[in-house]
Amino acid sequence: MERKLNPSKQIIAVAICTFQRNDPLETLLTALIACAERIKEQARVAVVIADDTAEGEARCVAERFRDKFELGIEYHISGRQNISLNRNCALEAAIRLGDWVAMIDDDCEPVPEWLEALLGVQRRTGADAVTGRLRRRVPPDAPKWFHTEPFLDLGVEEAGDAQEIPVGATFNSLISSKWLKAHPEIRFEPSFGVISGEDMVFFRAARAAGLRVYYSERGYVFENEPPERATLRYQLRLFFWHGNSAYLSSVEGGARRSRMLLHGLASLARALIRPGMRLAQGESLQLRYTLALMLHALGKVVGFLGVRISHK
Repeated sequence: MERKLNPSKQIIAVAICTFQRNDPLETLLTALIACAERIKEQARVAVVIADDTAEGEARCVAERFRDKFELGIEYHISGRQNISLNRNCALEAAIRLGDWVAMIDDDCEPVPEWLEALLGVQRRTGADAVTGRLRRRVPPDAPKWFHTEPFLDLGVEEAGDAQEIPVGATFNSLISSKWLKAHPEIRFEPSFGVISGEDMVFFRAARAAGLRVYYSERGYVFENEPPERATLRYQLRLFFWHGNSAYLSSVEGGARRSRMLLHGLASLARALIRPGMRLAQGESLQLRYTLALMLHALGKVVGFLGVRISHK
């Protein structure tokens, strides 16, 4: 029996980029079913999957979930192993399908109220875009220092509910298709597609073009870290890359190179004195995290020297 669709409901197209992560992708799609169910009276949900493998490794996952969403799943192969080109592939398809584009990464797992919360903030504020927090999770057997030192807070941006903020996130955002259609020049920069940081460049350019972004406190997602990332070696490299990416994307967005160098050197100085300050306050030294902060600052400094670190 053919389903009758309510044309008065808005359409949310969830845009997902994936690359060799079929199991996490299944986890994400399963969680999205619950998200779509919570908003079924106010919006219809379509899903776009852009696969960055040339062989189309995620096609089997898309096929298994195709009938789980009211408007189905549209599957595309980008296959160029460039995250910017893959994001643009997903974005263009989602713009065509929906009134709103909801972006999320393939290793994320949204809470059931994710879309409901983002949509609620948009309706209260009239925002062009709404974004929320990422909460990183490590396996239960991960080293204890993951929970005693703030490694999992890297890159976290928080604000009050329905508060306007100057940033957005590809792992958790809702953006107006109308706004994106009116600004075809605001897309993901291919030159950042192999080193990452394309998300920061995208949202800085969008904000400069007038995009109004608001924050949803309830609309958060989890990033489920695989066991191979729950090591000190990986986390230190992650901090080093993140600092380098922050430098490169800021300069791309118009920041002066000299200013970013000074920012990196100041960050390095703060990291160096951090253990002494914690000791004076009777707190643990957190030497692992201090090393991570030093590498984050050095990532900015080497960016000034022309080094571009890829994110693996």
